[in-house]
Amino acid sequence: MYDNIYSEDVGSFFRSPVREIFKKVDLNAIYSFAGGYPSPDTFPLEEIKRTMAEVIDKYGSKAFQYGATQGVPELREAVAKRCGVPVERVQITSSSQQGIDVCTRVLVDPGDVILTSSPSYLGALQSFRSYRADIRGVKHSPDIEAFKQAYEGVIAQAHAEGKKIKFLYMIPDFQNPSGESLTLAEREMLVALAQKHDFLIVEDSPYRELRYEGEHIPTMYSLDPDRVIHLGSFSKIFAPGFRLGWAIAHPDILDKIYVCKQSLDLCPPIFDQYVAAEFLSSGRLDANLEKSIALYKDKRDHLLNLLAQHMPEGIRWTHPEGGLFLFLTMPEGFEAVKFYDKALDAGVAYVAGEFFHPDGSGKNTMRMNFSFMTKERMTEGVKLLASLLSSRA
Repeated sequence: MYDNIYSEDVGSFFRSPVREIFKKVDLNAIYSFAGGYPSPDTFPLEEIKRTMAEVIDKYGSKAFQYGATQGVPELREAVAKRCGVPVERVQITSSSQQGIDVCTRVLVDPGDVILTSSPSYLGALQSFRSYRADIRGVKHSPDIEAFKQAYEGVIAQAHAEGKKIKFLYMIPDFQNPSGESLTLAEREMLVALAQKHDFLIVEDSPYRELRYEGEHIPTMYSLDPDRVIHLGSFSKIFAPGFRLGWAIAHPDILDKIYVCKQSLDLCPPIFDQYVAAEFLSSGRLDANLEKSIALYKDKRDHLLNLLAQHMPEGIRWTHPEGGLFLFLTMPEGFEAVKFYDKALDAGVAYVAGEFFHPDGSGKNTMRMNFSFMTKERMTEGVKLLASLLSSRA
């Protein structure tokens, strides 16, 4: 009875298969490699409790009042110092997901082209589709010249169709879902393409600080601060329940985001911002992050060892240097979506890789998370999944 009153945008909404899993099952009752949940062992509850009390003592009722749309000055300044940018280039967001969405809302008209990797982050694809963007994915190639030519080809095709390319969306560090990272040369190449063809880059970096091996690589933002919008998040380095992130960009872009956010949430959560600011400026975040990195590295290594021990022949997986995910590729002909119900009925969950591909390819892939489960449950989960894969008809 309501179909004739919904907006045209509703038809572009796309349900997250990850969230649908959460609706159906208790994550603690199955072996879940599906979500991107941080380990609850990384939540510094006692330190958070102490910091909350300090915030109330320091700010009183101010911590529970409305605040500035840009974010409280204390948190903006703390983020600016951490990222080495002027404070006028920092906008606090209600999660990094809001940063993705508000960039799309500000920059994209229906039919405009958004370039991205294939696979790419599901939550970003949901946002892009909701604004009826034309999403063009490009598969990564270890040959940088072939990688460049692939992007040049997609760009040329879009221009030939009379399309306007608004931005490239990229997770350069420990990408969700693949866990892979871009080299410095690849980042420089993509920035040069953006300069040549006059589009922006939205650099999504929620996992950047979760590096377990290798050297840190400069951000794409550092290569061209006026063309790149850098998004960050407290969800993976502090606690996702605070729903706080940030956007770093040219002040002209931030001004449009600022006005847009006024109609969305007026301001990010004030109390949460003060807690994050105190936690960050006191050094407690870095101390806790060091422990989190050690925990996640151990879990990543454990999952990699389990896969090597138990997975049947013909299955490949990525070796992420950081982040929370790795990506499995099964032999051609395998369909992870069709196999999913069998796996879930047996008590193990993953996310089918095709959901991360803008064109629906990658049917023989799946994403696995290693941050949430204990090592003991991870062991049993991998054994079960490997057994199911070995016995598939």
